[in-house]
Amino acid sequence: MDDARQENNDLTCALHLSHAPRLKRMRQLSKLLDGAIVIPGTKRRIGLDPILGLIPGGGDTVSAALSAYIIIEAAQMGLPRAALMRMVTNIAIDTVVGAVPVFGDIFDVFSKANLRNMQIVESHAQAPAPSVKTDRLFIGLLIAGLIILVLTVGFTTAWVWSFVANSFK
Repeated sequence: MDDARQENNDLTCALHLSHAPRLKRMRQLSKLLDGAIVIPGTKRRIGLDPILGLIPGGGDTVSAALSAYIIIEAAQMGLPRAALMRMVTNIAIDTVVGAVPVFGDIFDVFSKANLRNMQIVESHAQAPAPSVKTDRLFIGLLIAGLIILVLTVGFTTAWVWSFVANSFK
């Protein structure tokens, strides 16, 4: 019994070591997007996500595209479907609410979707048993859905800004 347990632990350690460079990249990107800069005089941190959100029409789209990288890497690590769906939901909420002028910018300061997603990834990366690889069709559909959402939000935001600009002419 002890030999089987040791063998499982060895396999788990090897899997964690093989994912170490990937996890490091994912952590760096999530910190860049959600917590790279300390707001002076506070303990609150913000990242590029709320700053990009200030760019009308495209900032939230770019931010969501960068966030999608973390989801793609997580899928390649073999996270289960439920975890990937939670991650996509976090990014979808962040993108849709973030696209709302003013309110979305304030929301982006407090919403830390990428850091929450990294918590999901970390909890699965430290799991005692390796996860079952997610099938490629599901990953493709997940990414396609996220791309459609991001493009829809981008085009809708651009259309709204165009409508507002033309109504004042």
